[in-house]
Amino acid sequence: MPADLLRRYYAAFNRGDSAAMLELLTDDVVHEPSQGAVREGKQAFADFLDHMNRCYREQVIDPIFLTSADGARAAAEFMLEGEYLATDPGLPPATGQRYRLRVGAFFAIADGRIARVSNHYNLADWLDQVKRG
Repeated sequence: MPADLLRRYYAAFNRGDSAAMLELLTDDVVHEPSQGAVREGKQAFADFLDHMNRCYREQVIDPIFLTSADGARAAAEFMLEGEYLATDPGLPPATGQRYRLRVGAFFAIADGRIARVSNHYNLADWLDQVKRG
């Protein structure tokens, strides 16, 4: 069941359907990004998605899901293909650069919803790709 939840989450991500993603989260979801401060709550996650959708267009490619026997934890590994659309403050200027990154994501599951999302990727690799254009 957690793998189905994550499939729906990433299908919504690939459609750019933030509302569908938010429906799959607990109200007190914790978001731990690879870089930056931890966010708590669905509204903070919604604000993050709005920002990401302004600055990036991304697709999750070939996700693999792993789940704990009790269904309380799950992980995903995938390739992320993206385009840098608008300059994100503190990062290099955006000129439509394309990139491809390996991402690991870790989840806590509670009552059939995602209670924690922790994403991890190689920022130095992303910066190299963006700077090369």
